Parts: sequence; C-alpha cells; structure tokens
Amino acid sequence: MQSPAQMTFLIVDDVDAMRRSIRTMLKLINYGRLFLEAANGRDAWRIVEKGQPAIDFIISDYNMPYLTGTELLHRIRLNRKLRDIPFLMITAEANMEVVAEAAEVDVDAYMTKPFVTATLEQKITELLDQAAHPGQVTLLLRRAQELEEEGKLDEALAAVAKAGASSPTLSRPFREMGRLLLKKNDLPNSLAAFQKATELNRLDVTSYHGMGQIFFQMGRIDKAIDNYSRAMTISPRHAERALDFARLLLQQDKATEASRVMRLAFKINSNDPDMKERLTRFCADHGLHDLTIKASREILKQDPGRAKVLGYLGIALCKKGLFNEGVLTLEKAAAENEPDPELWIALAQAYLAMRMTGRAEKWAARAIRMAPDNEKARAIYDACL
Repeated sequence: MQSPAQMTFLIVDDVDAMRRSIRTMLKLINYGRLFLEAANGRDAWRIVEKGQPAIDFIISDYNMPYLTGTELLHRIRLNRKLRDIPFLMITAEANMEVVAEAAEVDVDAYMTKPFVTATLEQKITELLDQAAHPGQVTLLLRRAQELEEEGKLDEALAAVAKAGASSPTLSRPFREMGRLLLKKNDLPNSLAAFQKATELNRLDVTSYHGMGQIFFQMGRIDKAIDNYSRAMTISPRHAERALDFARLLLQQDKATEASRVMRLAFKINSNDPDMKERLTRFCADHGLHDLTIKASREILKQDPGRAKVLGYLGIALCKKGLFNEGVLTLEKAAAENEPDPELWIALAQAYLAMRMTGRAEKWAARAIRMAPDNEKARAIYDACL
C-alpha cells in the first residue's frame, strides 16, 4: 500500500469550514498528495464513480443532503472496483441510530465531532493498517462475497461458516450466513442464522430486517411486523425497510400505523426528491390519501415540473371528495404527462361524480380509444349515456 503522503483524499461535508479544517489537519500530518472535496454525498459519488483521479481514502460526514454518508458508503460497497476504499465516517453524535446504520453498511470506522489532528491521524493510521493487514474473518468474508458474485452460493456459505467458526462472538458472519441462506430460500436455517446474529449483537438491524422478510414469507405476519418494527426503531433511515414495513401494516388493516411509518420515511428522505416521489406513489397506490396530498404538495412546491406527482395529487384530492381542485389538478397532469389512460379514467370518474357527464364521457372515450378492453373506462362511458 502506498504511503499516506502520496494518497488522494476525498473530503465530504456540507459545511465548507469543516472541509477546510480537515484538509488543514491532513496537511499538518503530511497526509495526502491530492485533496478533492464534495459538499454532499451525491457529488462525492460522482467523483468516486468517475475514478479520475482514483480515490485512496474517504473522510465523510454522516448527515448530508441528497445522499447521506451511509448512503454514499452503501453505493461504494456495492461496486466491486470501489468497495475496498477505506472510509472514515464523521458524525456529530454516536447514538444508537448512527452506530447501527454505520454497521449496516460496514463502515470501517467513525469519529465524533469535534476532534483534533492527533485523533484524525490515529484513525487514518488504524484504517490503513487494517487495509494492509486484514484479519482472517475479513479475508474469508471478502472471499465469500467474490464467490457469491460468481454464483457459487454453497462455496460462499462455506467461507462464511469458516469466518463464524474463527470468530464466534462476531455477528457479521452469522448475518451474512442468514442472507445467503435466504437467497437460497432455505428459510429455517436462514432464520436460525439471523437469530444467532441478533443474540450476539442486539443492534444488528440487518438481521432483524431479514427475519421480518422470512416471517412474512412464512405467513407469520405478527412476527414479521415485530421484527420490522425492531429494525425501524434501531435504524429508521432506510426507505426500502419503511416500504416493506408499511406494506405489512396495511395488510393487517393498520393504516394509522402505516401512515406513521411513511411520515418518518418522508422526513428522513426530505432532501431526496426522487425517493420522495417514490414514497408518494406508494401512498397513492395504497389509499393513504391524506399523506399523498401532503407529500405531493411539498414535492411540487420544491419541483413544480414533476408531472407524475400532479397525477397522484389530483387522484387523492378526488378520493377525498375535493373534486373542484382535483379535476383541475388532473387536467394539468393529463396535459403534462405522456398519454395515460389511468389519468383519463380518474378524470372521467371525478366528472361523473360531479354529474358533469359530458366531460366524463369525453375522458372515458379517450381512455377507450387507447385501451379498448378497459372495463372501468367502458362502465363510465356507458353511465354517461
């Protein structure tokens, strides 16, 4: 491994003064030949993915707009060429949520603010030493990952089992074993592995999530909800988990609880308009009309050009009986979106409910021309005659 003095460091923080401070500290200890900076995780990912110049070490803040530090690290870990870049996370406080989320994406180390130059030097030195001299567990888990990518799941499981045997007090090998067994659809043994991981580490949020998936597949919905709830309590910053959890709650007719989960998901993804639109689509598809209206209005205030969101808003308004505003919104959505029979049918339904049969017939006829077999459009059209 090259000398720290010759490395290219990427410093990621949304506070300009913090980036300058870290850069100054690195220069004081003669670490770094080249320094790159990014004000958020999204810009940092573009730099890392571009690969010119190649990044040797990343120092990143935890809480940033667009992509958080853990979301940035998650993308890096999924990339075969980039995943071994040493990653030092900086956080204002190392509470349970931060620790659990960092562990979930296998952060190399984290450091709390404020810190001094000597602490930064010590952390970087430790990480570089770990990278140069990885332990047996690390090597076995890396090999398992390579085997999995080659489609050799049984051999990957064997490597993970060796890692677990060599360090029986670590939760990660058992968590990986559970994930691989779940991939093979071996639910009983996957469940046992995840349970072992949570016995070793009560904050192993990935294992609680995995158990939630397994119990759901087994039809044990109460158990699934219990495990998703634990995962959300420990580490709520995970949109996919929120969607899975809300879906389960809705299947149990727990709409109030599902709305609460989705509100949290919106809050923690407030700086990610694409994810907010996806969450809004989920709410619209599952009848969470009040939340759809609120979220759609917030998104459109930030970005009026999101035509799909206009459609979600218009349909939700009509579902709530707010037809005057609803049809105006749907008309605008119909004009700005690609031809969409579902939008036209929603307009036809709304106008029919308002007893404006001429307009209802017009939109129903348009839907029928594009989708002649659409029974809903045909029923509305017939009702207008």
